[in-house]
Amino acid sequence: MTDQPQSVIPFLHALASTGGSDLHCKVGSAPRVRVDGRLRKLQVPPLTPEDTRNMVAQVLPEDLVAQFRDTHEADFAFSLSGVGRFRVNAYVARGTEGLVFRRVAVGAQSFEELGLPPVIADLSLEPRGLVLVTGPTGSGKTTTLASMIDLINSYREVNIVTIEDPIEVLHQDKKSIISQREVRADTLDFTSALRAAMRQDPDVIMVGEMRDIETVRAALSAAETGHLVLATLHTVDAQDTINRIVDFFTPHEQEQVRATLAQTLRGIVSQRLVRRGDGGGRTLVAEVMVNTGRTAEAIVDPSSQPPIVDLIAEGEYYKMQTFDQHLFQLVQDGVVSLDDAVAIASRPHDLMVELRGAGVIA
Repeated sequence: MTDQPQSVIPFLHALASTGGSDLHCKVGSAPRVRVDGRLRKLQVPPLTPEDTRNMVAQVLPEDLVAQFRDTHEADFAFSLSGVGRFRVNAYVARGTEGLVFRRVAVGAQSFEELGLPPVIADLSLEPRGLVLVTGPTGSGKTTTLASMIDLINSYREVNIVTIEDPIEVLHQDKKSIISQREVRADTLDFTSALRAAMRQDPDVIMVGEMRDIETVRAALSAAETGHLVLATLHTVDAQDTINRIVDFFTPHEQEQVRATLAQTLRGIVSQRLVRRGDGGGRTLVAEVMVNTGRTAEAIVDPSSQPPIVDLIAEGEYYKMQTFDQHLFQLVQDGVVSLDDAVAIASRPHDLMVELRGAGVIA
């Protein structure tokens, strides 16, 4: 009598009970959960091809079976009663099936819980324009956006439309009404949903990711016509974000794009996560650029102003901060160790000099 293939259900329970963010299931390894940024192995036997094939069959929607067979990958959502909702990616690697589950939160965390700088609340409550949240994969962009949406929902009587792939945080109406649309489940793609959103009387539009020129163009147009647009990009800082947006367009369009961006942009929040010195998980490190007269001029004509990072460093009056300025404060407050701060600093040597000059380190 052969053993039954393993079910994914106990592992999803383990993910939820450990407070982890992701579950990885691949052949030849025990399932692992990501907790505070680190992958931890569950104490079960390594998965076999039959195990992961059974797991995919358990969760893959029927309408994606043919796509997965043909393309060897699929993205979808999966809900487990009493446990939660998950974003799932199924894939094939070296001929065997694997899965990654991302736990979807119900309700957003507060600004205080996340350690977000207060200036992000100011940007969230802007009546119109473009606010960008950027950073590498796993840097907390979705969590920050959810907190910003929740703040608007708590203070403004507006119509909020979100376009996500997939929905990762579920919101309930408070002062605002919120329509959350999931790519492929509720709409064809980001660009189609953005165009449709303009006919839904929106005040605030949240775009899960600006992936292509059509989405960027539609987001800029929406911001230009009086809506507040919140969006994410996989860029490392404010300067990289501006360059990436401009580079989406052909050379003959870039001058006009710079002018539009300078006019519509309200701010850029760029994020990294760093381990807490007390071992209690990770904390946010953020660079925040607020669009002022000087930053707008730097967007239009980079040669007319100092580098964006220097304008941010000098922008304390507008509540701006660089990564290294935030790291300085976190080390000074004992939240982050010196070694961890230096490891992710933009200018490690300069940060060390500043810390020594302030007497924080010897």
